[in-house]
Amino acid sequence: MKNREIIKGITGILFLFILAFLAGRFLAQAVDAVISSSVLPAEGNWGLSFREDGKPPVANASFEELAKYNAFYAENTQEKVLYLTFDCGFENGNTPAILDALKKHNVKATFFIVGNYLETSPDLVKRMLDEGHIVGNHSYHHPDMSQMDKEAFTKELGELETLYEQTFGQPMQKFYRPPQGKYSANNLQIASDLGYKTFFWSLAYVDWEQDNQPTHEEAFNKLLKRVHPGAIVLLHNTSKTNGEILDELLTKWEEMGYSFRSLTQLPGVENN
Repeated sequence: MKNREIIKGITGILFLFILAFLAGRFLAQAVDAVISSSVLPAEGNWGLSFREDGKPPVANASFEELAKYNAFYAENTQEKVLYLTFDCGFENGNTPAILDALKKHNVKATFFIVGNYLETSPDLVKRMLDEGHIVGNHSYHHPDMSQMDKEAFTKELGELETLYEQTFGQPMQKFYRPPQGKYSANNLQIASDLGYKTFFWSLAYVDWEQDNQPTHEEAFNKLLKRVHPGAIVLLHNTSKTNGEILDELLTKWEEMGYSFRSLTQLPGVENN
C-alpha cells in the first residue's frame, strides 16, 4: 500500500514536470511567433536578435510590415546571396582599399553617403559610380530623423540630392538609409512618399569606432558566423579593419557558396 502511494506520488510529480515543460515550450514558440510577425513600432532604433549562426536574425519588424513602406532589411530567401552596403560619414583613407577589393571580386555595392563626404571626397564618389556601385542618401547632416516632420525630413534628403546633381549632373538614386539606424513609421512613410526605398540591414558589427577597431579575428568571427542567405550587410568605410580584411572576407564568403548582388536586384526593389 505504501509502495503504491509512493509510485502514485512519483507519477504525479513526473506528470507535473512534463506538463510544465510542454507549457514552457509552447510559450517560447508563441513568443517567437509574435516577434517574427512583429508590427513596426512607432519609433525606435533598428535592432536585431541573432538566435542561430547562419540563420537570419529576428528584426524589429517583419518583411511584410516593412514592405508597406517600401523598406527592406534582407531578402527572404534560402539562396546564398548577399547585398553589400557601406555607410560613409567621412573619408579617412580606407575607402580606396574597399573599392579595390570590390573591383577584384566584381562585387557591386551600395555606398550611403552624407553631405560632408560628397563635399570632401567627390573623386571617390565618382570612382564608386564609374565602377558600377550605387550611391545612396544617408542624409546631409546625419541627424536623428525619426522625429522630423515632413518639411524638415524632405529638406535633409533634398539638400544632398541637390549637391549630388550639381556635382555629377544626374539625379541621385532614391535609396535611403536612416542615420544612426533611428526611424519611425511616420518618416518611413515620408521617405516612401518622396519616392525613396529605405534599407536597413541584417548583418553588421561594431566597426565604426576609430580608436577601438576590432581585430581581424574578431571581425571574421562575427561576419562569418552570422552571415546568412539574403543578408543586407552593413559595413562602415571608416573602418581600418574593413579596409584590411575585405578582400579575404569576400573570398571566404565565396568559399562558403555565397554570391553578391546589387540592391537594385533585391526582389521588390525597382530601379529608379
